[in-house]
Amino acid sequence: MIKLWRSKSGEAKPEAPPAPVPPLPVPPAPTRAAAVEPVPASPPVPAPPASPEPPRGGWLSRLRQGLTKSSSKLTEGIAGIFTKRKLDHATLEELEDLLIGADLGPATAARLTKDLAANRFGKEITAEEVRALLAADIAGLLAPVARPLIPDPTLKPHVILMVGVNGTGKTTTIGKLARQWRDEGRSVMLAAGDTFRAAAVSQLKIWGERAGCPVVAKDTGADAAGLAFEALERARREGTDLLLIDTAGRLQNKTDLMAELQKVIRVIRKLDPTAPHSVLLTLDATTGQNAHSQVEVFQSMVGVTGLVVTKLDGSARGGVLVALAGKFGLPVHAIGVGEGADDLRPFDPTAFARSLMGLE
Repeated sequence: MIKLWRSKSGEAKPEAPPAPVPPLPVPPAPTRAAAVEPVPASPPVPAPPASPEPPRGGWLSRLRQGLTKSSSKLTEGIAGIFTKRKLDHATLEELEDLLIGADLGPATAARLTKDLAANRFGKEITAEEVRALLAADIAGLLAPVARPLIPDPTLKPHVILMVGVNGTGKTTTIGKLARQWRDEGRSVMLAAGDTFRAAAVSQLKIWGERAGCPVVAKDTGADAAGLAFEALERARREGTDLLLIDTAGRLQNKTDLMAELQKVIRVIRKLDPTAPHSVLLTLDATTGQNAHSQVEVFQSMVGVTGLVVTKLDGSARGGVLVALAGKFGLPVHAIGVGEGADDLRPFDPTAFARSLMGLE
């Protein structure tokens, strides 16, 4: 819009009264059309494309970022030990102590330093070379346990029981797995077996709505085993591909609570003697060495078949996964580095090992 500005003349104060001056003719007020000279139309300028939202990093970059707390500890420690020094007994002892302190465990730390010494003992070696060699060895240790959980299509349903201590992310993990399998075109049903907490039931219902999965639930305090039985009945009747059963978080040293978990298994086996077909233990990576005790007890009490390791993005103890693989040899089906459904992914040993050592 163009604005026409009209200047104002100041008033003069003459010494004598001026002679009358005939008024000047007032020109007609210009119309809007006359005020602005017409300009030939120019071709329209295309609007710039809308700025896309900043892309979220890919899985590997999120994994590296998530393991920053763990990798920083190892990277800085290795850099402090190896500054163009020869690999001798002193440096090997320091490295072994560092690996143990990073929760890789004494057995794994001893094995890794022994392999390093076999190849480079007495030779100069840089920190970068050490990290690369360790990453390759760790990936080799983890390769046998890296097994994605693939539902058995001959089972209707494939029953998955989620177990773990309080706060490890069982309910969230169920929701993420359900979403991923629904995206693959499988039918999924959820059972809200954590009947002790109303919040857990509500949370699972929200995940069920997001993923388009029916949720079998009862009032707070209902019998968890009875609910699991009803959910399995319904899943069988409807020909559902997968039934994921949530359970209340329980400390591994509470024998009465562990007995209740065993009851859930006994009850659903009245319908299907082979169920549950998978028992997944969720582990919070921030617990460090306490994860060993959890695996030991849950495996002996309910026959754990595989692990899901969560909250690696908030942990400086990511090395515990390596120690668990060496000690128990249980399949590691997935790891989590965030809250989104796509932040839970099948376990890739090479990507994990390199990220743990701060390598691209």
